Amino acid sequence: MRPLSVVSSLASLLFVAGSLSTLPGRAEANIASTFPQKPIRMVVTFPAGGGTDTLARLIGTDMSKSLGQPVVVDNRPGASGNIGAEFVAKSPADGYTLLIVNSSFAINPSIFKRLQFNPKSDFSAVITFASVPSVIAVPSHSNIRTFNDLLAAGKSASPPSYASCGNGTPQHLAGELLKVSAKIEMLHVPYKGCAPAIADVLGNQADVSVNTLTNTMPYLKSNKLRALAVTSKARSPFLPDVPSVSELGVPGYDVEQWFGILAPAHTPPEIVQKLNTEIAKAIAKPEIKASLTQLGFASTTSTPAEFQKLVTTDIDRWQKFATKINLLVD
Repeated sequence: MRPLSVVSSLASLLFVAGSLSTLPGRAEANIASTFPQKPIRMVVTFPAGGGTDTLARLIGTDMSKSLGQPVVVDNRPGASGNIGAEFVAKSPADGYTLLIVNSSFAINPSIFKRLQFNPKSDFSAVITFASVPSVIAVPSHSNIRTFNDLLAAGKSASPPSYASCGNGTPQHLAGELLKVSAKIEMLHVPYKGCAPAIADVLGNQADVSVNTLTNTMPYLKSNKLRALAVTSKARSPFLPDVPSVSELGVPGYDVEQWFGILAPAHTPPEIVQKLNTEIAKAIAKPEIKASLTQLGFASTTSTPAEFQKLVTTDIDRWQKFATKINLLVD
């Protein structure tokens, strides 16, 4: 009888062990199937009313419907987005606090040396969903009429000034990359936002505007500004007649502003994937695509891994460039 008892006990232990081994997978599946059970906070690192804020509210509204829980936009501007990013980096990794960013997030490590978070390791990439190039433009009455005129002016004894949306913004880096790549000089004039930057170009306080297509388009349509080039690798479908910088003889030039969503590091992969799926579904809807188009954004989607690669690649790219030109804001 004792051998049978031992066999029986061993069988029971193996059954229990086998049952326990399946629990993590089942628990993870249950986490994803029941998520979310409370409102989701989407942190925007810029003030209300800007492009990133508009995108957050557009996507958040659709996510609220599909997930059955409110998505609350929380504006936490300051320090070029670092305040909001730090808040999310230190939030619980449960999927209920998200960060919507643009490519300034990947530039900040190059110019701010005292970040209180690690942009590569303190976040889980969820998805990238939109992009927009910048436009290099001048007032309609400017003597700089073409991109070649700009290059000539940049090599003259009196190089032009260019207005950007602020230190460390993609527009700032687009201007500096143009200077290096085309071997010209331009004086950078940073502003606290894209709107005042364009206003001062229109008011002749700066010679050249490097600003997002979204902000520039209305002034192109009203003939107050004239586009010289777009900063993306290829022409924008919104400005098919305006060539890209690389097309105009500056090979390899490419600065396109992307937008995406991050979660705190170690957020369960099943929750990250569920968020990715829901946002991708939203972006695919005709009404969302139409809204993005009206705002001047190209829609795009990615896997979490693809977005993580984009973030990491851009961080490395801009750190290398900032070191090369000794660029430092903080």
